[in-house]
Amino acid sequence: MKHHILTLLALAVSLTASAQHFWELNPQPADLTAGRIFRTEIIPYDTRHDAESGNRSASGYTIDFKPQVLAASGEMAIVGQTIEIPYVWTDGVVYLHLENVGSAYSLYLNDQLVGEVEEALTPSEFHLTPHIHQGENSIKMILRPSRTPEINPVATIERPAFTDSYLYYQEKRSMRDFELKLIPDSLHRDGILRLRMVTQNAYNYEEEVEMGYDIYSPQGKLLDFNMRAIPIPGRSTDTIKFDPFIYHVNQNRWKAGSTTPPVYKVMLFSRRHGAYKEYMPLKIGYARPMLENGKIILHDTALELKPTRYNAAIDRKTTLTELRSLKTKGYNTLCPTYPQPRWFYELCTEQGLYVIDCPAIAAPEKRMERRVGGTPSNDPKLVDEYIERIKAMYYRSRNHTCVIAYTLGNPSGNGYCMYKAYEWLKSVEQDRPVIYEDAAGEWNTDL
Repeated sequence: MKHHILTLLALAVSLTASAQHFWELNPQPADLTAGRIFRTEIIPYDTRHDAESGNRSASGYTIDFKPQVLAASGEMAIVGQTIEIPYVWTDGVVYLHLENVGSAYSLYLNDQLVGEVEEALTPSEFHLTPHIHQGENSIKMILRPSRTPEINPVATIERPAFTDSYLYYQEKRSMRDFELKLIPDSLHRDGILRLRMVTQNAYNYEEEVEMGYDIYSPQGKLLDFNMRAIPIPGRSTDTIKFDPFIYHVNQNRWKAGSTTPPVYKVMLFSRRHGAYKEYMPLKIGYARPMLENGKIILHDTALELKPTRYNAAIDRKTTLTELRSLKTKGYNTLCPTYPQPRWFYELCTEQGLYVIDCPAIAAPEKRMERRVGGTPSNDPKLVDEYIERIKAMYYRSRNHTCVIAYTLGNPSGNGYCMYKAYEWLKSVEQDRPVIYEDAAGEWNTDL
């Protein structure tokens, strides 16, 4: 046994040393190949009932990932799990959702490097399909020190390791991503449900993909339903757009401070040969925060923010209790120090709390040193890591009504990396402002 552990540790050191070289030769892949992906967290359900009750395990589309420790020494460990992949999964696309990992890591599937993550706080997803096969599959992770510790926030997550980590399956014709908002029309009389469903066809040939939605008012009334089919070339994606009018929204304005702010229920789904599949439940509010004259405007009124730092507690129940306590103390805006679990944003929307979301970036030391490389935020060698963390934050929370603004990170100085991070974030987010207190009068902040 001792010889086995030493062999595994030697392998870990060897793999860790060569991982960067491997990744440079095999850059992060495009949409339909293996690797880390950035998209809204998608949880597919087989039936509407399971979607509404959150019964993820009923459909057989998910397998919990609970790896065992294979070897450990100092700050390094190897963990792994052998997963039995059913035959039906080989005719679809397979993803791994990782959350509460606890350290930086390198991920391997059947001895192939799939991806690497340098911070432990943000949930990540990986596309496994090119390397997975029917039967036993070996997933191993090297838990290791980060290569970029100088920009990692100091934070401890109390949730047990790998809580809410799982593999999941989607059909080859399925939902790849989506963008959803319920916003005012040009006259501010009615609302528009702005829905963009990114659909994928993982076959090698053109296939028709049919996607749809329905929306219910906060009072439980069905307001709209629609389906649309489009042909998609093989191994590619396309976007189906919906922009229906939703009437009488002004009586259901979402804003912080309400005891029970009104939320609409939206269900996304696909259809194949008349059968409905892949339900995805959502809750949204009627709100469109925007920047006007140096202030955040919501429903034509400048917001008065009463912020406090807050990260989610050990579980949803405890977090809900703490959120209600913060509301009674007069706080209406939460400022987490890193991206949170999906249910945190859902709770904030349901409870009526604003969120200014933050990537897992913190480089307080030398934050006032502006020479190139003096602060990590002005080190061009780190720019890709900064943007990766900004992407991970944005795609996790962009569809949650509670998010009224973004920041580029915890106070970390300013420079090239923050300039590029701001440019990327503004290229994808058209409404919500970007706030960065360490911009110190420079152009890469909106307030």
